[in-house]
Amino acid sequence: MTDEKVKILLCEDDENLGMLLREYLQTKGFEVDLQLDGEAGYRTFTRNKYDLCVFDVMMPKKDGFALAADVKSLNVDVPIIFLTAKSMKEDILQGFKLGADDYLSKPFSMEELLYRIESILRRVKGKKVKDVIVYQIGEFTFDAQKQTLVFEGETKKLTTKESELLNLLAASANNILERNYALKTIWVDDNYFNARSMDVYITKLRKLLKADPNVAIINIHGKGYKLITPQTSEE
Repeated sequence: MTDEKVKILLCEDDENLGMLLREYLQTKGFEVDLQLDGEAGYRTFTRNKYDLCVFDVMMPKKDGFALAADVKSLNVDVPIIFLTAKSMKEDILQGFKLGADDYLSKPFSMEELLYRIESILRRVKGKKVKDVIVYQIGEFTFDAQKQTLVFEGETKKLTTKESELLNLLAASANNILERNYALKTIWVDDNYFNARSMDVYITKLRKLLKADPNVAIINIHGKGYKLITPQTSEE
């Protein structure tokens, strides 16, 4: 983390929980503003610049979804994490349609919230995937634009989904690619059927990459996948 603190807007109507979360995140080096309702949260957002927002869904005066819509109208790029006691799929989908980056159902651990925040900040502040066109993955050369994978002079044409998924893996080579992020980026919706579809594509990519024993895609339980490669050069 740089000397300039990451600034977070936290809106949570449970004052005790809000204060606990604020104190915890402050001990981790973040600057946190806490508001107890959506209208106060919106006013605060208009007066300050934030790197990330954490909104409870069920709040008085303006709920988290309405607040997120208003915030996104002012800054479409600001990441948002929703906190909610609800776990219905419809609510989760509504949050993602509004542009949410992640979603935590109560009760949750503060460590889990910290992990989600840090992961989002790495994505936002890191290199954008689209900036890189060609990756060297071990002995493979992957051209994301042409959707080709070259190994020892042999070129294989990838499908669009294969190429998009490999692009995300290569962009975070030797680091975790979060499962939910990949689903939302490529399939838009992280429902059961799309999750199963992504598993199929991971299997396909493993078969394509098995020619180089130093390259592998491994599962990180409960989090996502990691592309292991000795070479991560980019062009």
